[in-house]
Amino acid sequence: MCQLLGMNCNVPTDICFSFEGFSARGGKTDVHQDGWGIAFFEGLGCRIFIDSKPAVDSPIAELVRRYPIHSTNVIAHIRKATQGEIALENCHPFIRALWGRYWVFAHNGNLENFHPESAGFYQAVGNTDSEKAFCLILEKLRESFPQHKPALTELYAVLNEITKTLAEYGILNFLLSDGEHLFVHCSTNLHYIVRQAPFASAHSIDEDITVDFRELTKEGDRVAVIATFPLTDNEVWTQIQVGELLVFQEGLPINFEC
Repeated sequence: MCQLLGMNCNVPTDICFSFEGFSARGGKTDVHQDGWGIAFFEGLGCRIFIDSKPAVDSPIAELVRRYPIHSTNVIAHIRKATQGEIALENCHPFIRALWGRYWVFAHNGNLENFHPESAGFYQAVGNTDSEKAFCLILEKLRESFPQHKPALTELYAVLNEITKTLAEYGILNFLLSDGEHLFVHCSTNLHYIVRQAPFASAHSIDEDITVDFRELTKEGDRVAVIATFPLTDNEVWTQIQVGELLVFQEGLPINFEC
């Protein structure tokens, strides 16, 4: 299956270190060779890069590895296709607009016998179960709150119910963000780490790279990194519980009990 990488922080931060190891899993240290993509929120804007080539062979991925784009919310994906051919339109993350904001979604899993009606406002361009699920999520949110983005507690309650329904079709690990919050749902494997003072060094599992965050950060910085499997071997990562929907805001997870 695919793998996910997300970042949520309280100050704009680059994801070069995490993406270096993560992208190596796209054909070098793992088998996720069927395309990749990454989205960076910057204010109300969103930069998105996708490629149907393996991440290890993609010149676009090389640009991202070397270009320190600073963002408070990032979603990345490397693909091992289960539904839909290897094509640009099937590469994650997917992007749509709702309530005057961009929303970005990436999925790891497989939704079996999932054939939602496509007569709504949001329709899939490609033929993956992932994009169909994204469109359904936004359609249900739009129906529930037609005018504007609701309070976080209201939004979470509706999204949690939609997620539970979708998870009945199969594996549904996903990252979803509008640039303000990062929603994370775990069906099988997702882990996170919060880096904050006192900062230390981190060593990549996939590449022999060490970064000393004490040299790159300020005292008040806080960064949450979410990944399918841990990216470093000298830090303690927290495994998200199966069936749990977390919200990350300003580098910290919020767990709502609905």
